[in-house]
Amino acid sequence: MNIYSGNVNGIRSALKKGFEEWFASTAPDILCLQEVRAEEDQVPDTLRNPEGYFTYWNACKRKKGYSGVAVYSRIEPDMVNYGFDIDEFDEEGRVLQLVFPDWVLNSIYFPNGGSGDDRLDYKLRFYDAFLENSLRWLANGKHVLTVGDYNTCHKEIDIARPKENENISGFLPIERAWMDKYVENGFVDTFRNLHPDTREAYTWWSNRFGARARNVGWRLDYAFVDEALLPNVLNSEIHASVQGSDHCPISIELEPPFAPIPIKPASVDAEI
Repeated sequence: MNIYSGNVNGIRSALKKGFEEWFASTAPDILCLQEVRAEEDQVPDTLRNPEGYFTYWNACKRKKGYSGVAVYSRIEPDMVNYGFDIDEFDEEGRVLQLVFPDWVLNSIYFPNGGSGDDRLDYKLRFYDAFLENSLRWLANGKHVLTVGDYNTCHKEIDIARPKENENISGFLPIERAWMDKYVENGFVDTFRNLHPDTREAYTWWSNRFGARARNVGWRLDYAFVDEALLPNVLNSEIHASVQGSDHCPISIELEPPFAPIPIKPASVDAEI
């Protein structure tokens, strides 16, 4: 099962840069998109209802043309959630959660914390709400795969200029500390697990100063799984050659069936 994910930086813009052709030629089992910046009725019908896919959209309710996520899946989920049931987060259209019999797929556009202290606080609270939600699914016996734009580089290896950016949101110590906490709670960065020493592997580049041509980038997009799902991960890749956005797509290949997870008691004490 091949799952692709990418921040398209506006789906209507991506459509002018070959997105549909790339989608058709790649033919993933599931495609997760972030920062679509559009309502479902603002894209062509061929993209609203592509043959062979169940399609789900979650647009930002607070401001048109902002945020938003979409998922295309060849496999019909049992249920779809459009957030964490927390209004301040759900109104920004950042989450699509597809619930399958033994696993959950999150496609998430995590907040950017670079617009002031209030947005950094919002980002960190969103992170904690997400982690609590993920741990509850694990406690209920479901594996959790989360793909998307996490908007944080975890380690120095994940960013081209670590020293110059240590005071910039996306590489702040407090943001990276949350990523540490995420890992400590049993979630694994699949790309780094399979490619522990690979350098200069980035998923986002500034549009300024020829950053992409010089590969001065950040690894902001990830595919994380719970530890118990790791044996089913065959590949986790970055597709840096794919143009059309300031991000590039990532992918993860999973091999079912997934081993069952014991259901835990109702209370979940996440270290958040």
